[in-house]
Amino acid sequence: MRTRTRTPGWRARYDQWFTAPQTVVVQPTTWCNLDCHYCYLPFRKLRHHMGPDVAAALAMSVAQLTAGGGPPIGIVWHGGEPLAIGPQKFSALLAPFEDLRRAGRVHHYVQTNATLITDIWCELLTAYDIRVGVSVDGPAALNTERVDLRGKPAFHRILHGVRRLRAHGIPFSVISVVATESITQPEELLRFLAELGCHSAGFNIEEVEGVNTHRQSPTPAQAEEFWCRTLIWTRSHGDRLKVRELERLAEYLHLIRSGQRAAWDERRLDPIPTVSVTGDVVLLSPELAGTTDPAYEDFRAGNILDQPLPVILSGAHRLRYVRDFLTGLDRCRGGCAFFDFCRGAQAANRYFENGSLRSTETNYCRVSRQALVTALSTLATKEKGQAT
Repeated sequence: MRTRTRTPGWRARYDQWFTAPQTVVVQPTTWCNLDCHYCYLPFRKLRHHMGPDVAAALAMSVAQLTAGGGPPIGIVWHGGEPLAIGPQKFSALLAPFEDLRRAGRVHHYVQTNATLITDIWCELLTAYDIRVGVSVDGPAALNTERVDLRGKPAFHRILHGVRRLRAHGIPFSVISVVATESITQPEELLRFLAELGCHSAGFNIEEVEGVNTHRQSPTPAQAEEFWCRTLIWTRSHGDRLKVRELERLAEYLHLIRSGQRAAWDERRLDPIPTVSVTGDVVLLSPELAGTTDPAYEDFRAGNILDQPLPVILSGAHRLRYVRDFLTGLDRCRGGCAFFDFCRGAQAANRYFENGSLRSTETNYCRVSRQALVTALSTLATKEKGQAT
């Protein structure tokens, strides 16, 4: 008698891929005081702010998620410009989390363009032990895509904010968007960031997502050259600047080579719940928040004012867009030579680039994951040939 292999149910498939959230992205305001040319946010010119009731409901949910112990959850205040709501309103949003923070159950992070940072802001950031990420794309010549609402360069105001952080002894990381011009000048970018004083940097090679759909993205060939030159630079200057993507690749290689593959294989994806100003919750990618698609019910998984986050997450496997993404992940695992390292591209990139969460390879895959691996391989092969 032939036995048929039973396909796991959606709940089992979700649990196979995803862990409990390690990060919750929170949108304190839709508005941004800049108008960066590559921005993906659809509502960045609207002044909608999160109310204290949403923050209080979220804090109660996070208390439930952390009740059993485990590592603290990162509360990431991000998009539009979080500091645009002002210190007083921001403090009101932080207040419901304070007992959790003092108990070591949450850490706060803020991703900011730094143009609004003042001494008062620095005092608040210090008081709440908020980890700071600054968005800047390099020296002035490479930061031209970051402009204010009048089209004026924001570079010098960003530097002013960074100086305030340094004057108060506040450590910070950097996220840089790498566009078609800066991708050809990695050394200039890396030198600038090392001198800026950040402890680490992450490079987001410009992506097609949200409302940013008409600009030319860097090519895989450009990306491989960028990563090759970045690898070479960090060999001599790695003590001055840690690069997020290289650190991840180094960790992967270390675990594989030291017989700890199981530790890598056991890692699962973060569902990254993103909470909008109204309390709506979107899963998988913050970039999907604010996206209109009736077929996916605009990617809303629920609202924090109606249901606590653990309940919303318990139903994640029933959402059509989550199921489509799980299907895409299965396809990646079955057919991609880079999957062992990559572990699947971001959901938003599949959706915005390919029009389907069930799809597999994206340009994000090619320039941010595949090109990084091939750059290391190319560099190693070249150096081996030179040695012989």
